[in-house]
Parts: sequence; C-alpha cells; structure tokens
Amino acid sequence: QVTLVESGGGLVQAGGTLKLSCVASGRTDAITSMGWFRQAPGKEREFVAAVRWSAGTTYYADSVRGRFIISRDNAKNTVYLQMSGLKPEDAADYYCVAAAGLFWPARVATQTKWDYWGQGTQVAVSS
Repeated sequence: QVTLVESGGGLVQAGGTLKLSCVASGRTDAITSMGWFRQAPGKEREFVAAVRWSAGTTYYADSVRGRFIISRDNAKNTVYLQMSGLKPEDAADYYCVAAAGLFWPARVATQTKWDYWGQGTQVAVSS
C-alpha cells in the first residue's frame, strides 16, 4: 500500500506561481510513475502531468504544457508540480497519483490506470 500526501495549495493571483508537493510513503519501491490530476467544480477530473520515477520522463496535458513543470526527488519520495502563469481555469482540487505499472504514454492520462490517489489540495486563482 502507498499513501500520498499533497501540500502547497492555496490562493494565487492570475499570472502567479505555485508549487505543489506530494510525499509518498509505504511501499514506495513499487512506484514506477507519479503524477497529478485535477478537478474543478462541476467538471470532470482531468490529467495534468506525470513523471516516470526512474528515467524522469515527463508527460503533460496540452492545457498546461509550457506553464507547469513536474519533477521528482527519488531520495525524498516526493513529486512536485511547479505551476507558472496560472489562469483562473487552473483553479481546481489537485490530486497526486502513483502507479506500480503504467503503459507510457498511452495510458498516463487514464484515471483508472493509476493505483494510488492522494486526498487532494485546493488551488484557487483570482483574476
């Protein structure tokens, strides 16, 4: 079992930056990928970004590519999401995810392929 705990959410002005963190604990040796999804009120949950744990390969949703950067610190079992140029439409609950096995890149955006989910951290963007 893997437990994920997110932090770093908050309120930021449009155009600003915010950095989310997610610490994994438990059977972290089983993790091969980590990532982020988000869900805005009244909208479906959507994929944001993912990173391969060993190789560091990254993958982004078109809506955030060029503005968000996902990174990981293997020694700390932590994944980060550096968000820049935030827009009101980026406001959502952001969920950290981890997978033991994932087919890249075809399945990274598929929610059901991720094995573990955090509780979420809220990001609000004021215009």
